Amino acid sequence: MISVENIVKSFEDQSRRTTVLRDVSFHVNRSEIFTLLGPSGSGKTTSMRCVAGLETPDSGRIELDGDAVFCSRSLVNTPPNKRGLGMVFQSYAIWPHMSVGENVAYPLSRRRFSRDEIKAKVRRALAQVDLLALADRPAPNLSGGQQQRVALARAIVNDPAILILDEPLSNLDAKLRLQMRAELVELQRKLGLTMLYVTHDQEEALSMSSTLAVMRDGEVVETGDPITLFEAPKTRFTAEFLGLSNFLPGKVLVGEGGSDSIAIDTEFGRFAGTRRKGETAAPELFFRPHHAGLDASNDDGLNIGRARLVAKTFLGELMEITLQGKENSVKLRVHPSSEIQMGEMVAFRVEPRHSLIFSS
Repeated sequence: MISVENIVKSFEDQSRRTTVLRDVSFHVNRSEIFTLLGPSGSGKTTSMRCVAGLETPDSGRIELDGDAVFCSRSLVNTPPNKRGLGMVFQSYAIWPHMSVGENVAYPLSRRRFSRDEIKAKVRRALAQVDLLALADRPAPNLSGGQQQRVALARAIVNDPAILILDEPLSNLDAKLRLQMRAELVELQRKLGLTMLYVTHDQEEALSMSSTLAVMRDGEVVETGDPITLFEAPKTRFTAEFLGLSNFLPGKVLVGEGGSDSIAIDTEFGRFAGTRRKGETAAPELFFRPHHAGLDASNDDGLNIGRARLVAKTFLGELMEITLQGKENSVKLRVHPSSEIQMGEMVAFRVEPRHSLIFSS
């Protein structure tokens, strides 16, 4: 549905050219939520703006539903209003002098629709976001969540096949963000929309997306479904960026010839796991805090570590504990009923399937 191939984009400022996208490529399937995720400056918003036609790449090719809307070789560059996209931005751009219905009708005002057709389309769009009862309300008299729904209704009023959303929930409070996540996913499912979604919020991306593309420094680092990227990332950056993580330096013992299964000695113990290409000179063991369990076997075998408890924090359903070694610490998330005391030596186990060893 959306195909982006080898997009390069640079900006010139005071005679200095800065490249912000470096051969960015990704493919969005029909009727999925595809999210560009990354920290500020990673290139996710610029990538989205290139797809929308709001920025012109230096080179590359972009197709929407099989048709080229940008191609540097054949000099194709379709204007934004001809790409058939719906767009929702971080600032909802609600016109304060218009009513809710007038805001939603605005994209139709320059198209050849009759008054009755516009009225029917606006009513349908407002009904889809549960705002039909507020059609005549002045736009300034809306809450943040209602303004976001108006922006959504305006984006879908002309029945686009593709909806592009750039940080649409970032201006909402935490509780409303949770609610709107669910509503966006339900709207996408109900209408069969293809969504290109941009965010820096890992939890938002993991909970909503069919597919994630993790970006850093103008490049796509890794693409996949949320569970795979979270549980079995291929790169250290993805492992660290997507949620809480532990990285323990050590010495690789076996498997240096390229085997997927290797072992590493750390100051906490010896662990076996799956090999990944590392980004640092020293090999590192990686595991998520919730994948480690307390071990009461008094065994010093493989994949069991020991360290002293130096901190614990009650988080409701979980308790986060910190174990300190000579030079490094690890964080675990365990059941809050666990009876462990400050200063106590604690053993923990991480199964090999949850252990990744990054080694160059």
